[in-house]
Amino acid sequence: MTEGSTRSWSAWVAGETGTIRAAGQWREPRSFDSVGPRGTLVATGRQVTSFASNDYLGLSQHPSVTAAAVEAIQRWGSGSGASRLVVGSRPVHHDLESAIALWRNTEAAIAFPTGYAANLGLLSTLGGRGVEIFSDELNHASIVDGCRLARANGAAVTIYPHLDLVSLRAAMAASSAMRSIVVTDSVFSMDGDVAPVDELVALCAEFDALLVLDEAHSALQDVPSGSGRPDLIVQVGTMSKTLGALGGFVAASRPMVELLVNRARSYIFTTASSPADAAAALAAIGILGSPEGDRLIRTLRSHVDRIAPGHQTPIIPWVLGEEAAALDAAAALLERGLLVPAIRPPTVPAGSSRLRIALSASHTDAEIKLLLSTLVDLGFVPGDLP
Repeated sequence: MTEGSTRSWSAWVAGETGTIRAAGQWREPRSFDSVGPRGTLVATGRQVTSFASNDYLGLSQHPSVTAAAVEAIQRWGSGSGASRLVVGSRPVHHDLESAIALWRNTEAAIAFPTGYAANLGLLSTLGGRGVEIFSDELNHASIVDGCRLARANGAAVTIYPHLDLVSLRAAMAASSAMRSIVVTDSVFSMDGDVAPVDELVALCAEFDALLVLDEAHSALQDVPSGSGRPDLIVQVGTMSKTLGALGGFVAASRPMVELLVNRARSYIFTTASSPADAAAALAAIGILGSPEGDRLIRTLRSHVDRIAPGHQTPIIPWVLGEEAAALDAAAALLERGLLVPAIRPPTVPAGSSRLRIALSASHTDAEIKLLLSTLVDLGFVPGDLP
């Protein structure tokens, strides 16, 4: 077969990359040499403050967190060397899982290398023949892919309109599945809005369904109580956002966690997270449960109220519509030394390109003031969110 043939891989790759470029959606990772939110864009040498990170409490730079990671490397080395069930576990992994369960008010927890792996492992384990999964249409890609794996295992998957509990209830009432699962982000990563957890718990109780909550971005939300039915809830989360480390987890009943240890392929067939990552997350949970953690949450809450009074999350979207408008606004902010990337299709639907402003407790008052004044100059109205 000749190289120019349309059936060749090189031709296919060239065609696909050309399509992306022609659509104006070509993206490349930028090199940002930073400590916390402040650093240098390597390509230009520009000093900027980032409002793009999910390190909501700034714990990735906390001295206790970094010291725990260094100590773990010195004790156990840089990697775990194997999967958890093939002698990849270290004491710190088990200590971390105990701390997560205590933090999330559950019987047990299981740690995964990433939050993405946690959703894939959980949903592919629970989803099979006789199961129907009801998933919010704006759920994270890891949930979408977990549902796809569950469908491959024989589960039915129904996508319900975003936060539309009337439609969800009707779909659940019409279901003939033996077992049902409702899965939703608690905080939606592109819109910064929140799921009505108490109402979802009540709905799941009515239909004897399991509620899977992805708590990845829930830096300012309380741990879900289950409204008296904690057995209904399985919590998924990451350690890369609120905790400033790396990894994912599922927190649930002990039987559920034990099932995942024995069935979740993204747990069984992958190398355990590094001891440094586990130790960093463990230290961060300790800070989160202390008076210092309370102070960091108050600081973050104050920052949010200055930019978008009353908004419930540190994710503040400014929807501008067309991609060019979002790119122009991001460029204008960058000229003022503020890194707020434009979010465009395919990450968000066409016509809803936006700036996604992510706040952190590690931002200073002066940085928040500069961000707000620049946004207002560009036409942003504080508190006027979709």
